[in-house]
Amino acid sequence: MRLANGIVIDKQATFGRLRFSALRREVFEQNEDGTPSDVVKERTYDLKSKTQRRMIQVSIPASTPLRDYPYNAEVDIVNPVANTVANATFGNNAEADW
Repeated sequence: MRLANGIVIDKQATFGRLRFSALRREVFEQNEDGTPSDVVKERTYDLKSKTQRRMIQVSIPASTPLRDYPYNAEVDIVNPVANTVANATFGNNAEADW
C-alpha cells in the first residue's frame, strides 16, 4: 500500500489536548556534494498527546516560522497528516511506525 499523501485524520479524536515539549531536530537541505547545507528543510517538534498517552513527533516545513513555546503550553496542529516512518533494524529489515 502506498501512502503518497499520508492519511488525513481527525485531530481532536486522535490526539486530544496537545502540549508543547521541545524542538527535537532540524533537517537541513543537502549541497550538490551531499554535505548538509545551512538551509533548514523542516523542523520536528515533540508534543505530548493526552489521547495517545505518549509523546508524538510533528514535522513541519521550514517555511513555517520557528515555534518557541513555553514547556507544557497547550498547542494546536493544523491539517495533520499521518505518514509512516521506518527505522532500520538488524539484517535487511525495518520497523515501521506512524
